[in-house]
Amino acid sequence: MSLKGKTLFITGGSRGIGLAIALRAARDGANVTIAAKTAEPHPKLPGTIYTSAAEIEAAGGKCLPLMVDVRDEQSVAEAIAKTAETFGGIDIVVNNASAIQLSNTQTTDMKRFDLMHQINTRGTFMVSKYAIPHLEKAENPHILMLSPPLDMKTQWFAPHLAYSIAKYGMSLCVLGLAGELARKGIAVNALWPRTTIATAAVQNLLGGDKMVQASRTPEILADAAHMIFSKSSREFSGHFLIDDSFMAGEGVTDFSPYRVDPSVPLMPDFFVPADSLPPQGVKGGV
Repeated sequence: MSLKGKTLFITGGSRGIGLAIALRAARDGANVTIAAKTAEPHPKLPGTIYTSAAEIEAAGGKCLPLMVDVRDEQSVAEAIAKTAETFGGIDIVVNNASAIQLSNTQTTDMKRFDLMHQINTRGTFMVSKYAIPHLEKAENPHILMLSPPLDMKTQWFAPHLAYSIAKYGMSLCVLGLAGELARKGIAVNALWPRTTIATAAVQNLLGGDKMVQASRTPEILADAAHMIFSKSSREFSGHFLIDDSFMAGEGVTDFSPYRVDPSVPLMPDFFVPADSLPPQGVKGGV
């Protein structure tokens, strides 16, 4: 299914995974709102809402770049309203904005704790809340969270409790909203990568060039998201999807184009349940 003429509202879409999802939709001729904070170039992070908008339009889409702080209720409400006014509605919401700090409890500053919860859990809840009245009017409405399966194991919480709670909060929004919105025909799903993804966060915060080389590109999540949006919103909701397993189920047999460096073994991402086995018999797999 093509996303031509569909309108996507993507948080944190000025770079990385959010931008990749936007560009995939743009190639279909979609309308995209990039709702992010980066309006001025950052010394360590590529892209602004305006450079992203230029890329999206060059790819074939229409873009509304909006400077949005997902912690600010007025900012979010106005951005949602502006998107619906500009494009005539909203079909898809992607809650991608996220803050990360992999620190233990004693070394986690409370300001950073608050930031992660305000962006990850509260931001996801609030963006979804304000988008619902518009999604109700859409033909095949979807909300997608870039968040992990709800695998409640100590190993996912002990090393970085504050971040894990904030990230799992996004997934709890999936669990609750999928049930709450089923009657309205609005799909709510979660998507998570099996491996690390080559983003600025991985480069700057997690492992530098070495981990980037052991990662897949953001395009794997963009293609997986596109497949999700092609599903019937009334029939496909409440799922916690791992990218390659889901795509293999949709017929993808070659994952080698997504590898940054095919000669380097892939680095597993955290939060992937032990019983989630990678697809077998595919090229470029784990």
